[in-house]
Formats: sequence, structure tokens, C-alpha cells
Amino acid sequence: MVAKKRQNAINIISGISCLAVAVVTAAMICVLSVMNGFGEAVEQMFSQLDAELRITPASGKVLTLSDERIQSLRTMPDIEIIAPTIEETALVEFRGRQVPSLLKGVDTTYQQLTAIDSIVIDGSYAVWDGAFERCVMGVGLANTIGIGAHFISPVHIYAPKRVGQVNMLRPDENFRTKGVFIAGVFAVNQTKYDDTYMLISLPLAQELFEYDSLQATALELKLREGASVRKVQKAIRATLGADYTVLNRYEQQADFYRIQMVEKWLTALLLVFILLIASFNIISSLTMLILDKKEDIRLLHTLGADEPMIRCIFLYEGWLISVFGALIGTVTGVAVCAVQQQFGLLKLGNGMNYVLSAYPVSIQPTDVLLVLAVVLSLGWFAAWIPARKLTIDK
Repeated sequence: MVAKKRQNAINIISGISCLAVAVVTAAMICVLSVMNGFGEAVEQMFSQLDAELRITPASGKVLTLSDERIQSLRTMPDIEIIAPTIEETALVEFRGRQVPSLLKGVDTTYQQLTAIDSIVIDGSYAVWDGAFERCVMGVGLANTIGIGAHFISPVHIYAPKRVGQVNMLRPDENFRTKGVFIAGVFAVNQTKYDDTYMLISLPLAQELFEYDSLQATALELKLREGASVRKVQKAIRATLGADYTVLNRYEQQADFYRIQMVEKWLTALLLVFILLIASFNIISSLTMLILDKKEDIRLLHTLGADEPMIRCIFLYEGWLISVFGALIGTVTGVAVCAVQQQFGLLKLGNGMNYVLSAYPVSIQPTDVLLVLAVVLSLGWFAAWIPARKLTIDK
């Protein structure tokens, strides 16, 4: 009767161990998939204003469009659009409200280069209407200075002069001033753009910041459909040499993606610690099983089994707890993620006006395989600890 109760206790502990491993495995897959989903959602937001490739000078700020190496890019078959841009900081003022802003001068191809039309939430995209200079600004910037797309009063831009001496007696002469009419307001749902960005025409930016028609601060590229970004980036780097930096969308937002990856793997590491704690149940159940099977161990030894063989028997038996738990957890985690991806059952903000209505999910096979590898490795280690101490009483 005592042996039967002890065997039942071992079975219960083993079942709890298997369940704990399954729960943590499913949690790891779900958490990593949700982090991937958020990353892809934000990446899509950035891609609405970020070009596929961006070329900037490796040193200094200004590049010359007449450079033969830059001119040679137009002959590359995989490049569809090459658009010069100018980015500079200026003071934006409207009815007494002044805000520092990042002005971006763009040419007529900018609409084809990015998805700017899809993110304009008020008015329309236009930086020149044939008669007047226009601008399109981020929703945060527009709210700060108190303007909307249909206001008829101009926005005044104060750009510091790039050349010449500073006039201490007449500070107002240190700025070039221009008035523009707002055409639209865009929303990327990213503070970096919404609170500071303002789009103006390239000729106006050249006039304000004293650039000539052959100067820019960057070149933004759109590739032809089906072209490999990595291959084109490599080819451009080989053509331009070390004097220029060629960045893809990931590299343009390197700080954001770096922080996102740190958050993702720190969260995964926390779950690994929980899994490690759950693995102690495997050690307990296997230790009790070894104590309960002393007579069977002696019998196996009498029949010719040596200590390494018997250790392997208990090692694999203990590891099976992790194997079954990992498989159950993987199936459960993937199923939960698939349901969330398809139906969006878990909402964000209880139905309030959020950018995303439900938790985004993106199941990456590499993450699933990595979780399986970690779970099975820890399970093997947990089973090995009691198995290696097994001795045969003679």
C-alpha cells in the first residue's frame, strides 16, 4: 500500500513537471510571437516614410549630385527612383506658437518613393500647387502649433543661415524666413515623425538652407519590384566606395530595432528562468523514482546491465517529461498564436481608440525551434543531475 501511494505521488509530480514545462513553452512561443508582431507593425509604420535605401555622406553633411559615382547609379537596372532630399532643423511658427522642427525638402517623385498618401489623415499631400509653396506636417507638430489642413494663414519658417557671420546686434538677420501654406497632416503613429517632421518642396529647402541645385543631404531610392534590397545595397556600396553610407530600412531605424530585440530576448530570458525553476520538479520526480526502483535496479544489474546503461534508462525517462511537455506546449502555443492571428480575440485597450485593435502576432519558425532547443536542453540537464548520482547497492 505504501509503495502504491509512493508511486502515485511520483506520477503526480511527473505530471506537474510535464504541465509546467508545457505552460512555459507555450508562454515563450506566445510572447516571442507577440513581440515579433509588434515589431512588424512598427516596421510597417516606419516603411511608409522611410525609403528602401538611403544614401548619405560618410563624413560631413552635404553630397554633390554631380558626382560621377552618384550619376552612375541611374544606370543600375534595379533602381526605379532616385530622389535627392534635404533635412535640416528650423523654427516653425504659427500665430505666436513656435516649435523646433525637422524640415525635409522633397522633390516631385516623393509620392512614388513612399506611401505618404496613405498616411495623410487631414487634407492632402502637396508641397507645391503651381502657385504657392505648401507643406505637410506630422499630426503632433500640427497639434502643438494649433493648425489644421484647411487653415488659410501661412506657417512661417525661420531657418538659420549656413554661411556668413552671426549678427549679434540684429539677431533677426541671422535667419532666412519663408511663409508656406499647409496642405495636409500625416500620422505615422511614431513620435519621431509625428511630433517633429514637416515636408516642404526641395527648391524651398535649398533656398532656406542655402544649398544650390546640385546639393542635398541624402539620396532616397526606390527599387524595382522583385529586386533584392541586399544585393542592390551591396552593389551601390561597391560603386560609391567608403565616401558614402548606404542604409536599408532596418539600418535607418537601427536604434529602435536594437531596443526591440533587447526587450524581446530579456523577456525570453525571464521565461527561461521560470522554466529552470519548473525543471526542479523533474529532478525531484526522477530522484524519487530512482529511490523507488532500487530493487528493479539490482535486478537489472544481476541480469547484466552495468551502471552506465541503467543511468541512461533513467536519464531518458526523466528527459521524456521535458519532451512531452515541450511538444504539448509547442502545439498549444502555436495554436493560440494562430487563433489570435486569425481572429484577434485578445484586444488592446478594451476596444478604445488604439493604433492596433488587437495584439499582433507573427509566428517565426526560428523562434519556435529555438524555444524547443532551450526547453529540451534544460530538460536533459535536469534529468542528468539525479541520473549521474545513481549507484547500485551490492
